[in-house]
Amino acid sequence: MLSGVILAKNVENTIADSVVNLSFCDEILVVDDDSKDNTALNAAKAGASVLTHSLNGHFDQQRNYALSKAEGDWILFVDSDEEVPLNLQEEIKRAIDNGNESVGAYYLKRRDIWWGRELKYGEVFDVAHNGLIRLMKKNKGEWSGTVHETFKTKSKTKTLDNFLIHRPHPTLTDFLSVINKYSTIKADELYASKIQKSIILLVLIPPLKFISTYIFKLGFLEGAAGFAYSFLMSFHSFLVRAKLYALYVKKET
Repeated sequence: MLSGVILAKNVENTIADSVVNLSFCDEILVVDDDSKDNTALNAAKAGASVLTHSLNGHFDQQRNYALSKAEGDWILFVDSDEEVPLNLQEEIKRAIDNGNESVGAYYLKRRDIWWGRELKYGEVFDVAHNGLIRLMKKNKGEWSGTVHETFKTKSKTKTLDNFLIHRPHPTLTDFLSVINKYSTIKADELYASKIQKSIILLVLIPPLKFISTYIFKLGFLEGAAGFAYSFLMSFHSFLVRAKLYALYVKKET
């Protein structure tokens, strides 16, 4: 049995399509983070089982909650802005029906579509070429990390050939809103881990982040989209360190 899981919040206009896209799964579970719109209602109308559960800034806990509630032997996690194309659907079904019993999780590679083009380099280099674990057996590991969470497992893993399709940040306003939200979560995580404020890191990390994604991970090959994406993610790094610094200043005053 395969369970498809979608984490959702305030996506009433697209959640039905996301649910229908997972119709090849035996169970479709939407975990709704206290949406203020009709996300939960539209998901249920489209055929999903809906659970309301507060995220509280912990994406790993939200995914682990979904793991505990999913009934399938295998669980597939898909974000509300991702699509599972037919060729990947068929490959997933073959993998879990005929796969090696020792395999506990699969990496799925992802194609990001942004500013009207597919991004393969820069910030998305790793997920485009190496993938990320999104398909796993029940009780074979857990999610870790409050933001940009990853699945940790001691089981054997493999990588599927076909790609998820990801259409993030439809507008720059949306992108900046996400950066602001996620940088706050990350700064809070660093503060809770007693990572100290540092003017040196505040100055150095953003340009080093840009150089890493735009130069070493070949973001320059993506034209204007590659420059913008690398710049915005370096701005995210700046906000994380600036917000961490501000937390310590607030404590000291």
